[in-house]
Amino acid sequence: MEQDILTSSFIDLRDKLHHIALGYLQNDEDARDALQDTWLKLKLKSRVSDSSEAGNKLVRALRNACIDKLRKRGVRSIEESAMPVSLQYNMEPEDIDTLEKLLQNGLTPRQQQIFNLVTHEGVDYKNIAEELHMSVEAVRMDMSRIRKKIRETYKKLNGWNR
Repeated sequence: MEQDILTSSFIDLRDKLHHIALGYLQNDEDARDALQDTWLKLKLKSRVSDSSEAGNKLVRALRNACIDKLRKRGVRSIEESAMPVSLQYNMEPEDIDTLEKLLQNGLTPRQQQIFNLVTHEGVDYKNIAEELHMSVEAVRMDMSRIRKKIRETYKKLNGWNR
């Protein structure tokens, strides 16, 4: 029965998981491989009690599989590989540090938590809403504000006046 929960969660989240893997690896074939590695690892070794736990384990294991693939390629950090190529060449390390500091100062603790859950852990809005005792709409609104703050901060950092 436990494996059925994992299987159904994997099927439900497969497209989302593939999208997360593509974000890290930037290659469809590698993303599919990471997805398959994740599935096999969890299928053989993991037990889950509900679909929420299964989803969290799938996302965490996929992230780790992507990191392993990037390390095998010789990529230094996951942030460099996940960053669009256009930003990699335009931003110096000092600029990235400055941007991160500005973002951390500009976001509330709750917004920081939501941002990390969505971007780094791949948790969906519904699960975040349940975890933080919020409505799904409130989570969406916070993510919208977070993205706006990121855009504004990046524009200030680069001296854009739009």
